Amino acid sequence: MARRWLDESFLGRSLWHIVPRDHQQSDSSLRRRQITTVVVVIVGAIVLGISIRIEPGSPWFYPSSVALAAVWAVGAFASGPLHLGRIASITGDDHRRPVIQPILLGLAMAGVFVAGALIVRQIEPLAAQVGNVLKFATEGSLPILAVITILNGIAEELFFRGAAYAAITRRPVLWTTVAYTVATAATGNIMLSFAAALLGVVVGLQRRASGGILAPILTHCTWSMAMLLLLPVIFGLR
Repeated sequence: MARRWLDESFLGRSLWHIVPRDHQQSDSSLRRRQITTVVVVIVGAIVLGISIRIEPGSPWFYPSSVALAAVWAVGAFASGPLHLGRIASITGDDHRRPVIQPILLGLAMAGVFVAGALIVRQIEPLAAQVGNVLKFATEGSLPILAVITILNGIAEELFFRGAAYAAITRRPVLWTTVAYTVATAATGNIMLSFAAALLGVVVGLQRRASGGILAPILTHCTWSMAMLLLLPVIFGLR
């Protein structure tokens, strides 16, 4: 009874209920994907580390961010086929592309992070870490930052929940979350790495359930845009 309720609930269909699919790949295709993934993770971590160390307001921040998105996206498509995925409908009689559910889940995650931010801003060392990241959201053009935020959200999910997930044969949710967190750790910012770990678990479960990248992309982009708009206000930077 509990298992059936979990499968049919909103969270169950989004994160737990695994829909049938046939995404077989040959041994040679798997090896190519694995080699590509390792190389791109290293290159992406380097580019991310460079971009986050650029002074807020610098005109170089924009091209470096686009370059990072290009690294993830090109690496994803170079690794092999990617799939959009499907989730069970409310009735469970068919499967459809996930759209509404991942957006709602992204908003729910944003609510959790906002609640956490209200606590973190009272802890000076952690608030300073968050402030270092938010400088980029307050020094630049908000419309351009919004576009870059969406581009990077899409590119990161194309790679980590697309290419990297398909390259890992055991515990892909765990290991893609670890890889995403390690790559983010190149920024040297503990709060950014913590956010990456939490986000990685949620979108990893979405990838496992749906078999594709559409749900992780929508959740990631919804959450990222909410953070871009809300966190600077919470920390008094806008």
